[in-house]
Amino acid sequence: MPSKEEIFEGVKNALVEALAVDDDEVTPKSTLVGDLGAESIDLLDIVFRLEKSFEIKIERGELVPDDIVNDTQEKYVKDGKLTELGLAEIKKRMPFADLSSFETNPMVQNLTTILTVQDMCYIVEQKLNTVN
Repeated sequence: MPSKEEIFEGVKNALVEALAVDDDEVTPKSTLVGDLGAESIDLLDIVFRLEKSFEIKIERGELVPDDIVNDTQEKYVKDGKLTELGLAEIKKRMPFADLSSFETNPMVQNLTTILTVQDMCYIVEQKLNTVN
């Protein structure tokens, strides 16, 4: 099992390659979208690189639960904003993410903007723990 430092280095390398950013830009608190300029298509590339590098599987919708954000029944999302039930479900499904700032204005479009490098490290670590 790699150490936390080795996981961070692996995540950092994947981000540097996928996003063409300098490695000194990648810190644990860097946000993927805001700080590193990732777009939705980049998230797929990042996941692919992490899966290959760490020999893990990150399921589709695991970073951002698609079934919640694309809710058409208005159970989880109403007028582009997560409902109380939606927010509770996101908290349960995204335990790796710091949702404190998002909770004040839980617009679905802002959900990917909160993902950080540390969140990615947490996901990789959790996946490695379930494999071993």
